Amino acid sequence: MAEKPQIQLFVKASEDGESVGHCPFCQRLFMVLLLKGVPFTLTTVDVKRALDVLKGFAPGAQLPVLLYNDEPKTDTVTIEDFLEDKLGPPMFPSLVPRYRESSLAGNDIFHKFSTFIKNPVPAQDEALQRSLLRALLKLDEYLSAPLEYELAHDPHLRASRRRFLDGDQLTLADCNLLPKLNIVQVVCQHYRRFGIPKDLRGVWRYLNSANETKEFKYTCPNSEEIIQAYRSVVRSPQ
Repeated sequence: MAEKPQIQLFVKASEDGESVGHCPFCQRLFMVLLLKGVPFTLTTVDVKRALDVLKGFAPGAQLPVLLYNDEPKTDTVTIEDFLEDKLGPPMFPSLVPRYRESSLAGNDIFHKFSTFIKNPVPAQDEALQRSLLRALLKLDEYLSAPLEYELAHDPHLRASRRRFLDGDQLTLADCNLLPKLNIVQVVCQHYRRFGIPKDLRGVWRYLNSANETKEFKYTCPNSEEIIQAYRSVVRSPQ
């Protein structure tokens, strides 16, 4: 039996310098490793000290950083692909979505959120908020429409009952989208009093399902940490 690899994931620390900080890319890889079920060490890095901590093996790298059997890996997508290649079946579960559309769902939400929340011109707020809402509605439509496997089981199914983007199990697509969706809800609610609308039932079923999993709930930074991270870039409401 092959020896299990030595894995260490370096992620951004919170303001206290110890717990997990605000970084959707760090959370994404944290979720991937938990879903793989492989033993690993999580190291939170105070960004003020990151250059010192990483200089011995990944000088100048941005967090997250992975050490795999002492070999450094940088860039979130590259690390994710590497882990999927190294930690695959039969020993570890594949996290690749079965439907290509699941990987694309919601892929414009975070960009539209960032444009809206960082917008310096109050007169543009309404149009940018509508653009974000349209992106959320598009995600809701995807989550509400039955997937092929659901229709194979029940051809008369009108609305999807699945928990996540690709089915009832978390995949790489969820590890990418959920941390960002959580930021959208927390930041918009706090700074704009505009959360994800409750009538987007597919999106809320998705978020509520995610909050029932340790892989998402355990890896989420404290909401106050997210709020603080955006304080310097959000324009005060007029």
